[in-house]
Amino acid sequence: MKRFLVVGLILAAILLAVSALPAEEVMKGQWVNISDTLIAKLAGEGAKPGYAGPTAGIAVDHATGGVYLVVNDLGLYKSSDKGATFARVADGKTVGGRCETAFALDADPAGTRLMCFMVYGSSAYTDDGGKTWLKSATSHLDFGQVDWTDAKTMIALRHEAGGMICLTTDGAKTWKDLGKGFSRVGLFDSKTLLATKEKEPGILRSTDGGETWTKTSDLKPAGLAMRTYKGVGYWTSEAGLLASKDKGATWAVLGSPVNCLQGPFFGKNETHIVVVGKEGFHETTDAGKMWRLVAPLPPGYTADRMTLCAWDASANIFYISRMTKPAFKYVR
Repeated sequence: MKRFLVVGLILAAILLAVSALPAEEVMKGQWVNISDTLIAKLAGEGAKPGYAGPTAGIAVDHATGGVYLVVNDLGLYKSSDKGATFARVADGKTVGGRCETAFALDADPAGTRLMCFMVYGSSAYTDDGGKTWLKSATSHLDFGQVDWTDAKTMIALRHEAGGMICLTTDGAKTWKDLGKGFSRVGLFDSKTLLATKEKEPGILRSTDGGETWTKTSDLKPAGLAMRTYKGVGYWTSEAGLLASKDKGATWAVLGSPVNCLQGPFFGKNETHIVVVGKEGFHETTDAGKMWRLVAPLPPGYTADRMTLCAWDASANIFYISRMTKPAFKYVR
């Protein structure tokens, strides 16, 4: 009897200690659904997401840790408390439809600014954390990249248009089509563009705004869009994280190999990076010399071209969303 009493007291003490911990501490090391409560609230208000499921797109404001979440056909919502609650910051007429592919949301690594490349709805840009929006003159865009040094130059791939890529140099007021047959995009500035083609392995580069293209590397990016940070171009691939320090003229694998499709996301500096691959979220703190798996993917998720991921480096939280599925977060 005494033994049972002691065990009971120990269990009670453990439960008391756990209940006293902050919610983030209790959730550490597991994926937690952050969208069901919002979807239920919207349903109570008579609003129902589109047929593609509850959520389709997620991003993090790197300055504040604010979480942006796309609700299918109902607009863009933002959380200031790490996904506990959400409020709409753009209705379906401003940021409409859904994100159907990874790299559809491009968040400025410095924070505050965000471009939403949307399909079946409006695409739009904010430079003040979602308070105001500039609608793009064109939409139905699968994914793209913004030149965050001026934010007026963007490149994108049109949805179901034969691999047509398009370019704007006036902040999405006008767009110019550059040709079909492309599969991935990137840019350093309005003249220096990068791309891949479905039937031509390797990386193509243009220095005249897309008028002509030259192959600069046999390496094969996997990520749908390139990302830049402090003047360096980064592109995920099955062979590792590709990097270019000369505006795409040459490319090399950064550090040791790591199978990655999404990212990179940056932490406190350019040596602190997270990428996402088939196994989950991988982190390096030494510019790729060593990678380690820090979070698996949630059950039912795969790191494919339709899955969007995000990382709040300050709070050490990973986020994930895609069509037909709820959104989740993982606290380390």
